[in-house]
Amino acid sequence: MRGDCVQTVKTIFHVDMDAFFVSVEELFDPSLIGKVVVVGGQKGERGVVSAASYEARKFGVHSALPLRTAAQLCPHAIFLNGHPDRYREYSHKVHGVLKEFSPQVEMASVDEAYLDLTGTERLLGPPLAAAHALHERMKAVTGLNCSVGIATSKMVAKVCSDQAKPNGVLWIQPGLEARFLAPLDVRRLPGVGKVTEEKLHQLGIRKVGDLAKLEEDFLRKRFGQWGLALAGKAQGVDAGAWFDGEIGGHEDPKSISHEITFGEDTNDQAYLETSLARLTEKVARRLREQELHARTVTLKLRYSDFTTLTRSHTLPRTTQLDHELIAASRKLFRQAWRSGARVRLIGVGVASLDENEGQLALIEGEKNERARRALSAVDKIRDKFGEKSVHLAAGMGGDHAERVHENPVGLPGKMPKKKG
Repeated sequence: MRGDCVQTVKTIFHVDMDAFFVSVEELFDPSLIGKVVVVGGQKGERGVVSAASYEARKFGVHSALPLRTAAQLCPHAIFLNGHPDRYREYSHKVHGVLKEFSPQVEMASVDEAYLDLTGTERLLGPPLAAAHALHERMKAVTGLNCSVGIATSKMVAKVCSDQAKPNGVLWIQPGLEARFLAPLDVRRLPGVGKVTEEKLHQLGIRKVGDLAKLEEDFLRKRFGQWGLALAGKAQGVDAGAWFDGEIGGHEDPKSISHEITFGEDTNDQAYLETSLARLTEKVARRLREQELHARTVTLKLRYSDFTTLTRSHTLPRTTQLDHELIAASRKLFRQAWRSGARVRLIGVGVASLDENEGQLALIEGEKNERARRALSAVDKIRDKFGEKSVHLAAGMGGDHAERVHENPVGLPGKMPKKKG
């Protein structure tokens, strides 16, 4: 006789560090506590806000807002460039605390993570008790506050942590997900941006509850596969893209890229090429972190008039070595750039990623192995002393303020998947 199969209800935590970059800055400079602080650059610069203190948010300043707009809204704010190496250091501390509570941890970014605490009640107690213990442990180890969302899915847990800010805990018990989501604006659903929000508004859909009433076929016809994901999200289940994966699982990235918007448009070819080389170094470092090799290199150029072009080149074999990728990106730049034209943005990306390196001739293979060992040593120095501690000659003079929240290297929990 076969017994009935009992399905275990998931217990998912989403932990979001409160105003992370600002909070780290306050640890090193307590005079900032309680003040209007913006991290990401200076008020007259191009670029966007990386983080804003809660005092700054009262004036409408938030992450991803242009720095110049933030300066208009809040001219008396303290603007800081920030310290990416410090944020990386504290991200590792955060990761260490989270691993104390569950072996299944997924760092979604430098300052947020998902934990699967299913089946841990005997060890950690019920979800609220575990969350309060995590709060206390996080504060004791890092000196930082966090907000915790608890639900049966990653998506609802993320919405919960946002609702719990700052320094709070919100638990939606199993079966109440759709009821919790129903009165929220559709923009609260992860993945719903301005464009999707406007399209939903045009259909008379303003609340998640409005969305939940629609048939899947209707949403699919209007939005394609994304419509089916929306239908699932409205019911409180994980659906679409990143939310389809398991916590603690790992999928190799499909591409890796870095770009920089210059403070002032430039037509200085030497400066453009050193900037491109530095960006390519960062791409190569992330390839090595993931134990991947790339075959396609793509250049991105945006001119002063906002005309944007991309150019790609397929290499004869895959690689993860700086000098080979720099040579390819530089060749693309020299072919694409209009001599004398002023450039606003430059970027480089790689795709066609593979775990295996392309076949090399014996002598060439020995040469590349020496280069790989040298770069491995450089990576270890950067891990210990920071990303700016070592540069290749080609990238000297091309460094810019790192935007660690966009394409970070050296973050915890970003190791390659286990082979075999």
